[in-house]
Amino acid sequence: MSGHSHAKNVMHQKSKTEAKRSKIFSKLAREIIVSAKQGLPDPSHNPRLRAAIQAARKASMPGDRIQRAIKSASPGGDDTAIYEEVRYEGYGPGGIALIVEALTDNRNRTAAELRTLFSKNGGSMGESGSVAFMFSRKGEIVFPAKVASADAMLEAVIDAGGDDVESDETNHTVTCSVEDFGVVRTALEAKFGESESAKLTWHPNTETPISGDPAQALLKLVDLLEDNDDVQNVFGNFDIPEEDLQKYAQG
Repeated sequence: MSGHSHAKNVMHQKSKTEAKRSKIFSKLAREIIVSAKQGLPDPSHNPRLRAAIQAARKASMPGDRIQRAIKSASPGGDDTAIYEEVRYEGYGPGGIALIVEALTDNRNRTAAELRTLFSKNGGSMGESGSVAFMFSRKGEIVFPAKVASADAMLEAVIDAGGDDVESDETNHTVTCSVEDFGVVRTALEAKFGESESAKLTWHPNTETPISGDPAQALLKLVDLLEDNDDVQNVFGNFDIPEEDLQKYAQG
């Protein structure tokens, strides 16, 4: 009986994993399509498309699916949807500020779905600008730690015009202004090779500690928001202890 039960659990878990991977690929494909439509379908001349393809490859999205997404966005392609970039803002459990970025072909539907998720999970969705003032819009470029020492990376970031770099045993995370993002990225990739990721993010100006049950409720809300088909990114100003993160992961 236990072996049979284990097999069913494994199949269920595999099904959940495959469904999650499929949803991630759909979101990545949408970003590729929007990026290709907004500029040239050539990543060497379209920084946003290059970043989208890079993110897709990091997520192990098949190359043929990446190419299909680019092709569908080209003139005469089969993707005729018109996606809008929309930002939603609100508060989660514990008064944590959240920014949600979405790509949607129906902003009324997306707004209604996200408002429901906020209200049913201990949060509230606010007006545009209600929490954005607590964050700074920045470029973020990540390199693996092995490409350089912390000192060498710091020197390179300063030379390239970046603002800061945080180095640990895994990564170098470089931040810069939105205006300098392309220049800094090009300079650093010329020196260290292709980055692991390069994107625009919302960095909290200060972080708010949250733990225990409120932290578990917040993590659940963030998960549900990220699971929405239209949501691309969720940013928050929370600082959650490692033990709370592990507790949530173990479910």
